[in-house]
Parts: sequence; structure tokens; C-alpha cells
Amino acid sequence: MKTINKIILFAACTTITLFACAASALAHISIHPNTVPAGAFATLDVRVPGEQQGAHVTKVDVLFPAGFTDVDYEAVPGWSVKVIERKLATALHSGGETIESEIAQLQWTWTGPLGEVRDGQFIQLPLSVAIPGDASGKALEFRTVQSYSDGHVVRWIDPSLDAEHPSPRIDVTAKGGAIEDVAGDEAGPLAGQTAHGGSSTRTTGAVATSGGASKGLALAALILGALALLTTLLTLVSARRRREPRE
Repeated sequence: MKTINKIILFAACTTITLFACAASALAHISIHPNTVPAGAFATLDVRVPGEQQGAHVTKVDVLFPAGFTDVDYEAVPGWSVKVIERKLATALHSGGETIESEIAQLQWTWTGPLGEVRDGQFIQLPLSVAIPGDASGKALEFRTVQSYSDGHVVRWIDPSLDAEHPSPRIDVTAKGGAIEDVAGDEAGPLAGQTAHGGSSTRTTGAVATSGGASKGLALAALILGALALLTTLLTLVSARRRREPRE
């Protein structure tokens, strides 16, 4: 009986591990390109995946780090945008103008029917920004709250890239450098992480399904594999019990 109990325990632990791996395969909210030099003008795409079965994304609320005094956003069909500012403690003077506030938040709200993002899809919300000139060497976090039509809310606010819901970020490099998209941690690169001269690629378009489809297939394969393994082990346990002599 001790051997049987060990087999059952192994089956349970293995199944739990596979389901955990399946959960970690889900996509994160991320920003692309994710490596931008200080002081540069850049177009950034906030990439938002849909990951709730039977629900669609209804709101994306992005909190900006300090230093962004001017942000332009692209009109995305089916989405409205609200810009929230915060007052600066000390006014800035640039180009003969006095700047008294900076961008605090951008809130995208789905107004439909266009632009609906369901499970296995994603949308890109483009921004045109001026990267703060004093941010070189920093990884700037854009903490984000994502809401779904079924009331589910996901808070992408954890500072650790290894967390379940890491905050999306960009790595700000020295002035005059290249704008790059660094592969690796999905939520964004660490401070100082660059492609070391490698070419960058970008994906454009409002809604796409290929990335979500691959994610869904991988998730389904992991789940089916876990169930198959559990079934096999339980069958072995049952067969062993039938062979054991009864007292």
C-alpha cells in the first residue's frame, strides 16, 4: 500500500505542476518597443491580451511614471481615451513655455462593437511620447489595471518580472542610442538590458489572433498532457491493486 500511495502522490504533484506551467504560459500586458533612449520621441504600443474565457476586455488603465509631460494617443476604433494629469510640485520651463502638470494616467474604455478583445486575441494601443531626459539607466514601470466584461480585474502592478502579474515596463538607455524591442521577459527588460546591436522587429495592427492562438494551443496541450498522465498512473494503481493478494 505504501507504494500505491507514493504513486498517487506523484501523480497529483505532477498534475499540479503541469497546470501551474500552463497558467504561467499566459501572456502579459507589455509595451513595445521596450528599450528606448532617454530624451527620444518614440511611438510605444501597449499590447493588451484577452485571457478570460467568455469575457472581453472593457477597460485598460495605465499609470504613468513621473516625467511624461506630453502624450499623444492614436484613435483606436471601438475605444475611447481619458487623459488624467497631476500637478507638478515645481513648474518646468521648456521652449518658452511653462509646464505645470504631467501625465498621471491614460484610461482606455471599450465602447464597441469594434475593437472587442476576447480570449486568444490582443489589441495594441499606440502612444507617442517623449521619454524623460533624466531617466537613463532606469526601467520605467507602467502599472496597469485590466478589466473584463464579467467583472474580473487583473492588476499588472508587481515590480518583479518573475511575478504572476508584472507591471509592463521599458528600459531607458543612454541618449542617442537605438530604439529596440528586446526579447526575453515578456513584461519588459531589466534596466540596462539591450539587444547588443541586434535588429528589432515590431508588430502593428489593432487586433490579431495568431499569438493568442499559439498560447491557447500550448495551454490546451499542457492540460491534455496532465490529464493523460494522471489517467495512466491511476490505471497502473488500479491494476496493481487487482494483482495484490487479498488477506
